[in-house]
Amino acid sequence: MHFATTTEDLSMPTAPLAADQLPEALEPIVRRRIAGAERAEIVDWRIPAAGHSNETFLFDLVGVDGPHPTLGLVFRRPPEHPMLPWYDLRRQYLVMQRLAPSPIPVPAVRWIDTSAEELGTPYYLMDRVDGVVGLTDMPAYHCSGAFADADEASRAVMWNGCVDVIADIHAIDPDEYGLGFLQTDRLGVPPTDPVAGMVGYLRSGLDWARGDRPLHPSLRRGLNWLEAHPLTPLPWVLCWGDSRMSNLLYHPDHTVATVLDWEIAHVGDPASDLAWMLMTDWMLSPLDDNAPAAGTPTRDETLDRYRQRTGNDLTNLMFYEVAAPLTLAIGMYRLNTRWGLSDFDLADVCARRIERILDGD
Repeated sequence: MHFATTTEDLSMPTAPLAADQLPEALEPIVRRRIAGAERAEIVDWRIPAAGHSNETFLFDLVGVDGPHPTLGLVFRRPPEHPMLPWYDLRRQYLVMQRLAPSPIPVPAVRWIDTSAEELGTPYYLMDRVDGVVGLTDMPAYHCSGAFADADEASRAVMWNGCVDVIADIHAIDPDEYGLGFLQTDRLGVPPTDPVAGMVGYLRSGLDWARGDRPLHPSLRRGLNWLEAHPLTPLPWVLCWGDSRMSNLLYHPDHTVATVLDWEIAHVGDPASDLAWMLMTDWMLSPLDDNAPAAGTPTRDETLDRYRQRTGNDLTNLMFYEVAAPLTLAIGMYRLNTRWGLSDFDLADVCARRIERILDGD
């Protein structure tokens, strides 16, 4: 079977419609593309509680002929200010499309328009997963929402579900599912010199994102540390990239229903996904000393569970625990711009994380 690779630059919208104009413009398209929807209407157009890397809208399509007269759908298009310089809408779509027959529960995608001819910008449409609950970053799930409201045993189930999803993703053969392009595209770091590749990737991203802001000294310290510490060569795996609990949807029994947000999926070291999960959880905790909510498995318990599930070597974990906040700092600098922050720097929390890792606190 032949699979195409992804090389198109779908980063910035060309002439995007205003959000309140989208339902009217999209309605004739879904009527034409979805069977039985010739007289259907778009209703309840709304913005979800989470999501910064895409501009995302939820809606219902009502009046569809057939066994399901109402369809819950999700519309996504690139944001005005992409979080990463290598943003690629088609990449996200292809990963979900090609993982559909795999054991990983991903949303069902409908179609993608990369031409921008229909709505003035690339976009894709996928099915909404209903009857589930998601976790939010703001307010942080440790103090608000389904995770905070759950008892300690249920919190452990939700956390371990995320660890198990990471393990299951790492067991996927990228070539079997047509994901070989993730080894060599813009997010790939050449295995011939992974340290130089990673540092170059991070330096260019930080320079692109921060604009006139000076680079935080601790971020520079992190880059220098990476350059001085070679990686142990290990087998690479399919990595989720944005591996965190707020990118999962959960069933009412707290088990995982759906895995979301594949923007930075790549083929790489398995330790990178564990490092990202641990970092984002620490950053999102507003509790004293960034402590997690009671019942959340510890770092050691998390790593032990992953190793028992996979047998994978996490020798390079510290390298990726330094690289993770540097990667996130690119997005934080971009959010400074998007939200017009001049007196507050969101990247400071990334600097604190590097200090904590390198100083052994």
